[in-house]
Amino acid sequence: MADILDTSGAGHTGGSSRDADDQHVSPSDIAVGVVIGRASEFFDFFVFAIASVIVFPARIFPFVDPLEGTLWSFVLVALAFVARPVGTALFMAFDRRYGRVTKLTLALFLLGTSTVAMGLVPSYETAGWWSIAILAGLRIGQGLALGGAWDGLAPLLAITASKERRGFFAMVPQLGAPIGLAVASILFAYLVTTLSAADFLDWGWRYPFFVAFAINVVALFARLRIIATPEFRHLFETNELKPSRIRDTVAQDGRTLLLGIFVPLASFAMFHMVTVFPLSWIFLYTDVTLGSFLMTEALGAALGTLSMLFSGWLSDRIGRRKILVWGAWAIGVYAVVAPTLLGAGRLGESGYVLIGFVILGFSFAQSSGAVASLFDQRNRYTGSAFVSALSWMFGAGFAPLTALLLSSWFGLPAAGIYLLSGAICTTLSLSVARQIALHPREGDR
Repeated sequence: MADILDTSGAGHTGGSSRDADDQHVSPSDIAVGVVIGRASEFFDFFVFAIASVIVFPARIFPFVDPLEGTLWSFVLVALAFVARPVGTALFMAFDRRYGRVTKLTLALFLLGTSTVAMGLVPSYETAGWWSIAILAGLRIGQGLALGGAWDGLAPLLAITASKERRGFFAMVPQLGAPIGLAVASILFAYLVTTLSAADFLDWGWRYPFFVAFAINVVALFARLRIIATPEFRHLFETNELKPSRIRDTVAQDGRTLLLGIFVPLASFAMFHMVTVFPLSWIFLYTDVTLGSFLMTEALGAALGTLSMLFSGWLSDRIGRRKILVWGAWAIGVYAVVAPTLLGAGRLGESGYVLIGFVILGFSFAQSSGAVASLFDQRNRYTGSAFVSALSWMFGAGFAPLTALLLSSWFGLPAAGIYLLSGAICTTLSLSVARQIALHPREGDR
């Protein structure tokens, strides 16, 4: 029986004969569009996440102490992840009725405008509770838009890649995450080191939100260039990437949906545990300069990128399932050791970030492809979109809030236990997935 987690998608493109004038979309073409699109999305979210630590507690929640202000900011962070599955449902219906080009254009326009509008939100001293309400509404808009931005390019990339390189190309969409983080971290590091604290909190922090809109415009055209091609339309029409109705997907693949939420859970939780959570801890409880730590995170993103490339290469040789299992084990070990590093001074703090990114990159590289491989052709598009949205919500959405709250109450080891629970859930789900042949397909390993 085929191992459901050792494939990235179907083994054919479904359209070997096409008109001569049809434009062929190669995996490298799709890869460019995917990486640019994902990088823009992660940039938007990381700009907000960084601001939730170094800006919003002072400007939006000045009426409470810094710790409580950061916790309330992390509540706003979670709002987008809660809204994302709702956005997936709304825009999926829009996709079926009006088409993917229109849906994607509206979703990215909503994402860009919500993000740039955040840079215009007045402070609490100026607008009172309205500032909190407006920022919360815009954050929900980001989440709805991200749910609608699912374009099917990641499964398409796996479908069009050769069998020998599916693991590598399934990794490619994930590269947008460290790229988006690195750009956001470097931009904020530059602003906090070149501006006075007063100028940064007054107007400097707004600049990254304005930059996001320009990046989203570039990402939109990069993705539309692929989606509007005859080959993509052919795959859509032959049902490889056709959005199915949510009710039908749940009825036909409800068990797969539930199982799939836990497969990438450890990687998604790890994502915020090595980015947003340590930034909040450093900012609140140490004397490390903010600019230097943001640059450490940018360096960690670079190491994570290299780890992802290695993971993609290795998965084509030993199989995706082993990568996911080893990654979950590594995250579990890291969860036990990492709290000691974060409390061990500057060298330990750097080790927490850099080691964490290497482990994250190794595991995170295959998480998207693993989700897509759980579904067969009829529900791959809708199922992958919903599993991804729900797993991000449960794995990453509440991670900064929960980790900071637990560590402030019980100490840093409590945050490690929280991450360990995610690693255990992923390990158990992979064990179940190994025993249940959900949808074996011809050509799978």
